[in-house]
Amino acid sequence: MSKYLGIMLTICMLLLATGARAGQQGTTWDNLSPEEQRVLSPFAGQWDKLPAARQERLRKGVARWKAMPPEEQEQARERFKRWQQLPHEKRERIRERYRWFRQLPPEEQENIRSRFRWFRGLPAGERQALREKWKRMTPEERRSMREEWRTAPVPGGGGERRQ
Repeated sequence: MSKYLGIMLTICMLLLATGARAGQQGTTWDNLSPEEQRVLSPFAGQWDKLPAARQERLRKGVARWKAMPPEEQEQARERFKRWQQLPHEKRERIRERYRWFRQLPPEEQENIRSRFRWFRGLPAGERQALREKWKRMTPEERRSMREEWRTAPVPGGGGERRQ
């Protein structure tokens, strides 16, 4: 009886180990649904070489894409098109700023989001005037302004979250 128990345990361990490795390897291109293959077609040639975590993020993106109404899909296409048209240096600056932002504590991230929502809610003329004022500031004045923004409440409340 114990001999069979040992064999069964060995078989279970091998199956678990094989399953764990398969999970690390991700999903093969052929195992994607036709819809996933259609949306992810730019990755077809490299899919099987992508890390499993990246594959999973891309598959979740497909699910989000499918759940989007057509008008949101069109907006996303336009944003992506604008992104692709940006010069490489500008895209790298944006990526760098995003990495910096993600390193901030959640409270600071929310403060920045709130200020952005406040700024975006201003009339176009006021936004332009603030941009011009910022451009005229010296680096020291800008540093001082950033410090003030870190501690001052957002004008008009601005703390409401967007879903």
